[in-house]
Amino acid sequence: MSAADNILKNFALFVDGRGYAGNADEIQPPNLTLHIEDYRGGGLDSSVPIEMGQEKMETTITLSKFDANILGLWGVGPGSTVPIVARGALESLVSANATPVVVRMVGRIRSIEPSAWQAGQKATWKIVMDLTAYTYTQAGQTIHDIDVLNMKRIVNGVDRLASQRNALGI
Repeated sequence: MSAADNILKNFALFVDGRGYAGNADEIQPPNLTLHIEDYRGGGLDSSVPIEMGQEKMETTITLSKFDANILGLWGVGPGSTVPIVARGALESLVSANATPVVVRMVGRIRSIEPSAWQAGQKATWKIVMDLTAYTYTQAGQTIHDIDVLNMKRIVNGVDRLASQRNALGI
């Protein structure tokens, strides 16, 4: 029996090539959700779920550092994106060897939400980004590789959109 396996013990954050170790309080990786519609055509007694793509991906980051570089990335023009890399260390109860996790994301900063400023209290910045690309790698194995603009969704090495791209000639 395996217990307490692959527990996230720590993480480091890199935004646009700059490191924020010790300054990032939290990062929320994107939820991966399929867009499902109910379909009931003639001859069906009930509706069936039909996958119609995936929902929009977004990430949120909470920083305690007042950083002019990140604040300056808000409102970048169309076609400009911001790369983010979050690196994590997983450990298990039975092994002290850390397993690496790497989350790579590309997108645009939609909002910057500052917390209230209070004397004697830490203030933070919540950064919300809409993502166009997301890759999750654990122990050197890429589990998810999603590139919305290039119509690519690879899960465990299988490109789920390859036949659609082929049918569309792209």
